[in-house]
Amino acid sequence: MRPVRLLAASIAAAATLAAPLATAQNLSPVSVIVFPGGFNWPIWVAQEQNYFAKGGIEVKLTPTPGSVFQLTNLIEGKFDIGMTAIDNVVAYMEGQGEAPVATTPDIFAFMGGDNGLLSLAVAPDVKTYSDLKGRTLSVDAMTTGYAFVLFDLLRRNGLDMGDYKVEKAGGVLARWDALKEKKHDGTMLLAPFDILAKSAGFNILQYAIDVYGHYQGLVAAARRGWAKDNSPKLDGYIRGYVAGLAWLSDPANKEAAIAVLRKNLPQMSPELAAQSYGVLVNPRGFSPRAQIDLDGVKTVLELRSRYGEPKKALGDPAKYYDAQYYDAALSK
Repeated sequence: MRPVRLLAASIAAAATLAAPLATAQNLSPVSVIVFPGGFNWPIWVAQEQNYFAKGGIEVKLTPTPGSVFQLTNLIEGKFDIGMTAIDNVVAYMEGQGEAPVATTPDIFAFMGGDNGLLSLAVAPDVKTYSDLKGRTLSVDAMTTGYAFVLFDLLRRNGLDMGDYKVEKAGGVLARWDALKEKKHDGTMLLAPFDILAKSAGFNILQYAIDVYGHYQGLVAAARRGWAKDNSPKLDGYIRGYVAGLAWLSDPANKEAAIAVLRKNLPQMSPELAAQSYGVLVNPRGFSPRAQIDLDGVKTVLELRSRYGEPKKALGDPAKYYDAQYYDAALSK
């Protein structure tokens, strides 16, 4: 099995690793559903350093195969928190989600995460956007996630929807697997999958942040009713996550941080892990204090206003983000 294939397999299992060092006795469980990948680094650190435990909670991670599974199960109360794209929150709140849900959605973002860390990765023989004409591109879902970024980048570079084919392939791990197996010719990847792609000979046509300047990607989301009834748990999660980010960002912890990453992604080489640190632990990667970029949310809403169905003009970030829990947690 090739090293890159081994790494991808390890990423799929990563969300189940790194149990907190502290015992779970007297800790309140918090179930968190995540996309597998290195962008869970702050969570792994918070588990390793007992930051969640200090807040009275034990975080239990579940990897999701894609946004439909994640959002429908979050909305229906099977998980407490979802680390997901804010576009997914907007989509389901506006009735534009990929799949029906059994209850009326009432989810919101309470904390930021990153700027999307998005890159358009393509097959080795694709050198320009025009090379994608007639090719097949993959998305998580047609109406949620980062599909609209893909469509918009293609449009900006002269390709309309009829110029290429689109297939649904699931979350970023599944899309990366499909790309490297040559089932598709391009997809949007999240860091550090772009590093894997480049090391395997694939090309990165463009980084989304270079186009938009501001883009809100990952957020922490929950149901409003659950948040109201479980504010101590939410407080513990926010404070633990932000503490994990602070620990990651301290240069003195770099080698230990890389060790945490490789513990959770055991097939990642030291070189790739070091590259991942450089990509993720900087202002263009993780938001330094997990803050929401409201200008970035506006970019998301602009894209959804253009590509979402049914058509809606969306423009108020506050409809999908409530800062009260974040502000209260960090004021202590």
